[in-house]
Amino acid sequence: MTLLDQYHSARKHTEQLCSLLHPEDYVPQPVSFVSPPKWHLAHTTWFFEEFILKKYLAGYTVFNEDFCFLFNSYYNNVGKRVLRENRGSITRPATSTVMKYRNYVDMHMELLLQMKAEKTDFHDLTEMGINHEQQHQELLLTDIKYIFSCNPISPVYSDEVEWENQQNESSGFLTISEGVYGIGFEEDGFCFDNELAPHKVYLQPFEIENALVTNAQYLEFMEAGGYENFNYWLDEGWKWVNENKINSPLYWHKADGKWQHYTLAGIQDIHPNAIVTHVSFYEAAAYAEWKKMRLPTEFEWEVAAPSLDWGKRWEWTHSAYLPYPGFRKTEGAVGEYNGKFMINQMVLRGGSCATPPHHSRTTYRNFFHPEERWQFNGIRLAKL
Repeated sequence: MTLLDQYHSARKHTEQLCSLLHPEDYVPQPVSFVSPPKWHLAHTTWFFEEFILKKYLAGYTVFNEDFCFLFNSYYNNVGKRVLRENRGSITRPATSTVMKYRNYVDMHMELLLQMKAEKTDFHDLTEMGINHEQQHQELLLTDIKYIFSCNPISPVYSDEVEWENQQNESSGFLTISEGVYGIGFEEDGFCFDNELAPHKVYLQPFEIENALVTNAQYLEFMEAGGYENFNYWLDEGWKWVNENKINSPLYWHKADGKWQHYTLAGIQDIHPNAIVTHVSFYEAAAYAEWKKMRLPTEFEWEVAAPSLDWGKRWEWTHSAYLPYPGFRKTEGAVGEYNGKFMINQMVLRGGSCATPPHHSRTTYRNFFHPEERWQFNGIRLAKL
């Protein structure tokens, strides 16, 4: 598949995800960490315009001078922007205008890629932009789910999405021997800069579970008073539980004496054998403590991954999101992509049911704050 084909495929997939929405679905922002679908459509388009077309296509005219301010996410090098929590206030431009913006940028990106077929810097940036769009495809789905969950009638996004019912396909424990192992991306092809600076780590022998924690297993923790016993919780996690009155994974609620949860296919009963999802790092760590086990480090996870069944849930690790030895940020705005977030966040590995095809790899380092759980996050345990 050519780079232009990859570009068109990614762009069309984003729009396909939005094809099930109604016009009114594109704007709501019930909480600050969720972005409206219209904003995702515009921001992923702005990325190509700002970082590629303005620099590499001679004579290019921006679609709208206001869009850089409206749809820049966090790039301080580019200029001022709308605060994240105010993205839902962008009722204008209309979604139809944003779609015209996408078509305009797509037309010029196609022209540029056809004019300059030889490998240059902008080809690398285009590949980064495609992967950036794929990240937003997953965020788009998880944001839609949160937005719909706040709707009093719990609308259905698609009755064909049954991700919450996914089950493990393996069991038991995998044993990894003591040794020195290589960590980081060393292959051909694309990766993000936070996967670079390959290096060696020494690991003690360890055992890691083949299966992820299920709903039934997590329910045992809940019914054993897991959310009421401070002994299982990190201090910040215990504070988070009490301040926010947390007593179950996100989207769970009890109705007529049984647990249900909101899914993209609407309200459903909890399937006991399905893999638990939408848990925070705090919850994952508390569950591990209750089980007298632990979360693996990101390095243990990467070494074990080729022998594990992974990709159904992002898996919390007990590793802080930090730079690898020798990591260097790229100069300019592109350097803001990952490096400046290497503080107060935890690493998740693998991928999830919402991750686009071909976007996952064993070296991929996702990262979120420990209280965040609106992604399809799960739990894999290691023995103490």
